Amino acid sequence: MSIMARTDRSIIGRWWWTVDRWLLASLAVITAVGAVLTLAASPAVAVRIGYDPFYFAHRQFVFLPVAMLLMLAVSMLSLQGIRRLAVVCLAVSIMVMVATIFVGEEIKGATRWIRLGGFSLQPSEFVKPGLVVVAAWMFAERRLDERFPGYALSGGLFALVAGLLIMQPDVGMTIIVSAVWGMQFFLAGLPLILVMAIAMLFIGGGVGAYFTFSHVRDRIDRFLDPSGEDGYQVARSLEAFRNGGLFGRGPGEGQVKSVLPDAHADFILAVAG
Repeated sequence: MSIMARTDRSIIGRWWWTVDRWLLASLAVITAVGAVLTLAASPAVAVRIGYDPFYFAHRQFVFLPVAMLLMLAVSMLSLQGIRRLAVVCLAVSIMVMVATIFVGEEIKGATRWIRLGGFSLQPSEFVKPGLVVVAAWMFAERRLDERFPGYALSGGLFALVAGLLIMQPDVGMTIIVSAVWGMQFFLAGLPLILVMAIAMLFIGGGVGAYFTFSHVRDRIDRFLDPSGEDGYQVARSLEAFRNGGLFGRGPGEGQVKSVLPDAHADFILAVAG
């Protein structure tokens, strides 16, 4: 028996019968798993660099409720409200990305972060949802009216975002944004010849990034040969998965978190394994 009647026309009632509850449940599960992994992985890393044992966990749990409330609030918006929010989000994020190139913080050879009001933000994380929604809107309008330049507008926005990402440079984020936008274009009815052209462009871009950016080349080389001296974290992560087996060693029993520098970040799955 449902907790909400279909005749309930309140904001909560309409939200309950229109929201994708399976998607909402999936997000809740992923969030819970991430919180548990953060609690498991962060103490060893924090102590090693001189922070409070639960420094990273505290940061996670400070922002988590805010993010959940924001997600629920956005899910209650009308379609028109979501479109307007996406346009504002995309426009502001692009402006901040431009500012980041000039006044951002350089970390490991890339300028991806900017400090605003005491917080460090990565504006490309906000440009992703904005671009996805606006691009989908443009494609949908193009299907309703063939005279509407939806393909050109969407392509122009994508090119602008991708160009700003390359200037940082953030090749990984560029690949993610390109893959999502390309899939959207394909689902919108992209002609086969353009599918092949975009695929060749992506391949060429990947090869170009390998020979242009040393950090991209180093990461690919470490992935292909983790046994090298620069592949320490990859090698130890793979070792953790082998030792843990299918179900891991059990809660709190893993040892890899004590030796991996990025156990709380890019290699957190090794803690689970």
